[in-house]
Amino acid sequence: MNRWWRGLAAAAGLLLVAGCGLESGGAVPLRVGPGSIGPVPELEGARIIVGSKDFTEQNILGYLIEFAMSAAGAEVRDLTNIQGSNSLRDAQLHGQIDVAYDYTGTGWINYLGKETPIPDEVGQFEAVREADLAAHGMVWTAMAPMNNTYALVTSSRTAEETGVRTLSDYAALIAKDPAAAATCVGTEFNVRQDGFPGLARKYNIDAGKVRKQIVQDAVVYQATADAKQCRFGSVAATDGRIPALNLVLLQDDQAFFPKYNAALVMRKSFADAHPQVATVLEPISRRLTNEEITELNRQVDVEGREPAEVARDWMVAQGFVTAR
Repeated sequence: MNRWWRGLAAAAGLLLVAGCGLESGGAVPLRVGPGSIGPVPELEGARIIVGSKDFTEQNILGYLIEFAMSAAGAEVRDLTNIQGSNSLRDAQLHGQIDVAYDYTGTGWINYLGKETPIPDEVGQFEAVREADLAAHGMVWTAMAPMNNTYALVTSSRTAEETGVRTLSDYAALIAKDPAAAATCVGTEFNVRQDGFPGLARKYNIDAGKVRKQIVQDAVVYQATADAKQCRFGSVAATDGRIPALNLVLLQDDQAFFPKYNAALVMRKSFADAHPQVATVLEPISRRLTNEEITELNRQVDVEGREPAEVARDWMVAQGFVTAR
């Protein structure tokens, strides 16, 4: 049943961004009752459409919002699993989605067109909040500690053999022995300026020396763990397959990668009409550390659980809601 709802939401998202005038998604896939989040009179019966992008972490984050708003008494509609950042953004700008978690780096670089990230997490959040409100009337609030930035990983065995623990070590290995630093990169990471091209510039890597293989993102994790096809790989830092495969995150010792902290995003008109939404969701954001979201991602991507079930069980374990 959960897969059915996710498929419906994905299809609804495609219709939405195709300009078909879609105004509503599906019902929330699982029921919850009040916990520490109880009925909020101002949200009783309020119609709230929740969106997310189409990958594991985003689906989980979308469901966290849905369960919180349901416990608060809102009438919640599910439009999670929309394909791509730009599609989600267009849906929000056009009022077809009311609230979603998005990432500060995505807001700064993709939505606002900025080229130079701000290295401090709070500074990046504040810059996005100010600029996006002024440019597009979008409110960013309730930033979480979790930072789903790009990263490079290696297997624990390769780390021991090469001594590579930082990106500077990785750059030095390429200069010394390119074959020992064979690297798998995802298709987007290969071309994005906050991906490999920018990384090479920042760390003075001769791109012509890199033994690089361009593969699908999902392939990178196991290929790097096996250390046959590649010894290093590009990943999202909060992916649950990193601890599951005993991969080692290389330290970004020159602070190249932008910060991608998750935060709530709403149109100003919606945020002004329903200020209680941010108040209800802020305690949830505070508990979303890298360790917490990585574990939730692992339960989906490694154990094969449904994102909605993982999100609900975490909300219950934290005492925010009760299961029904």
